[in-house]
Amino acid sequence: MKTIHTSMLAAAVAIGLLAVAGTVTVYSGVYNVAADDPHTPAVYALLETARARSISARASELQPPPGLDDEARIRQGAGNYAAMCAGCHLAPGSEPTELSKGLYPTPPDLTRKMVSAAEAFWVIKHGIKASGMPAWGKSMQDEYIWNMAAFLQKLPKLDRAKYEAWVASSGGHSHGGGETGGHGHAPGQHDSQQESGEPAHEQAHVQQSGKGGATGAKQGMTSEDGTRHTHADGMQHLHAATVKPPEPKPPAPLRAADPHADMAMPAAKPKTDADPARDAGHGHQH
Repeated sequence: MKTIHTSMLAAAVAIGLLAVAGTVTVYSGVYNVAADDPHTPAVYALLETARARSISARASELQPPPGLDDEARIRQGAGNYAAMCAGCHLAPGSEPTELSKGLYPTPPDLTRKMVSAAEAFWVIKHGIKASGMPAWGKSMQDEYIWNMAAFLQKLPKLDRAKYEAWVASSGGHSHGGGETGGHGHAPGQHDSQQESGEPAHEQAHVQQSGKGGATGAKQGMTSEDGTRHTHADGMQHLHAATVKPPEPKPPAPLRAADPHADMAMPAAKPKTDADPARDAGHGHQH
């Protein structure tokens, strides 16, 4: 009995010391949270285990819908993957990107790693805290998330040419979450016609530059160059203004020819002063 009490006391003291050490570490700022400074092996192992177990436990409660091997589902998911995921999780034959190199932990290369459909769905929908993985379920409907999960089952088996063919045949960035339709492009492609059948406006992506922010205007703002609008995913476009040709001026009315135009006019006689006899004065005799 005495041994048990001693062991419990030692455990309580150890936990107390760890709590004190943790508090000192947090408030002193000694632990470096920079993304370019890896976790210590113990912290990394703890976080990685927590992540894997959390995802596995929640994904096990999901029931994937039938037909995830349907080509229409896979094709639709390919367009969204190219638009929303390839920057971090890469595409077949691509090199690491600025995002994938700058994030820590490094995003998994999904062109090489197979992820179950249920786990892919859960992660895409809910994201992962403090990892750079957003919760796309806030803007994407479940049907479209399952389509992306379906595409991920095929991705590790694709080479660059087959991947680009799937993306080119997709509808681009479209997931029922409020994004503007008709602006999702496959690699190297652009819209040539709007969904309404009218010719598409010439578009220019507004690049972010300058001091402290983007140069693009808010949605619906107009300028001499055209109208700028912002998509739900943050992308901005500039629609060039339509220039109307100037309306032709009506011709000047024809005037009737003057029959006297070529006739010589008599010289006007100079006006003479009044008769001096009449204006000599009023002193004359009658």
